[in-house]
Amino acid sequence: MSGSGGAGAADAGPHRVGILVYDGVTLLDVAGPAEVFKEANRFGADYRIMLLSPTGADVTTSLGVRIAVDGAVSSEPAFGTLLVAGSDLYPRSRVPRDLADAARTPAAVAGRVASICTGAFVLAAAGLLAGKRATTHWKVAHELAARCPTCHVEPDAIYVRDGATYTSAGVTAGIDLALALVEEDHGPDLARDVARALVVYMQRAGGQSQFSAPLQGPPPRSPALRTVTDLVTANPGGDHSLGELAKHLNVSTRHLTRLFHDELSTTPARYVENIRFDLARALLDQGHTATQAATLAGFPSYESMRRVFARKLSISPAAYQRRFGTARRANAG
Repeated sequence: MSGSGGAGAADAGPHRVGILVYDGVTLLDVAGPAEVFKEANRFGADYRIMLLSPTGADVTTSLGVRIAVDGAVSSEPAFGTLLVAGSDLYPRSRVPRDLADAARTPAAVAGRVASICTGAFVLAAAGLLAGKRATTHWKVAHELAARCPTCHVEPDAIYVRDGATYTSAGVTAGIDLALALVEEDHGPDLARDVARALVVYMQRAGGQSQFSAPLQGPPPRSPALRTVTDLVTANPGGDHSLGELAKHLNVSTRHLTRLFHDELSTTPARYVENIRFDLARALLDQGHTATQAATLAGFPSYESMRRVFARKLSISPAAYQRRFGTARRANAG
């Protein structure tokens, strides 16, 4: 199969998939996509999967599990697909030059290059994301943007394609990306068979925002603004219109709006909405009904809460609760 993929290239021999691994690599970043390609072979695909390290030496994952590799990445001919797995190490520190080089050289001749989760930091260090759209785990998207200023980081995407370069979000999103690559090569029917066999979604609804933690930021520096934010947090259902909040502080609405913009980079109305949204998510997680969550979180109605969920997560409150509600509630009785 040619490196550019496509079902029409199915007679050109095995499609070589090289997965670049290294000490500290996240095991699921390796195993998840590999399982997708292996499963695709059961349905008629022809992927040859190889685990490769920068030097050819075996590596130890972040779990302490040792991985036997097939050789050094530089010793292999061109890959149809080169995958770079992620690690918790490199959002916290700089990517070593030898690891960046190990990705850069084979990427130059690979049909397509992809990263799993924080593997995007390796691609960025290798200069492979310059001027491109990309994503990574939502927790470290800001750090990737800082390290690669010319890269347009999309923090809510499950995966992003920019030409022949693909990047994916946190760990299990590598499975989503691998399914997309299989679909690109062999069409939706085979990819759907793989998804069903692995009991995963063919395509997840919504982006990474549905998995992110509630808003947690430092308290405002301004005592006046801190008074307002404490008031909203303590009573999300209160009358927190711009006029009422300004009246509470005895300041103009324009001054209050400027305080929110300067310190929190948002508006008073959006801040109130975010507090209510975070509380509603927590209530849904705890097993409250969507109507109860809307009332307790201070939304004027269920419909207003539903619109916020649709805008922020691209899913309904009910869909969110099905995915993230407590297992105790799901298994009760």
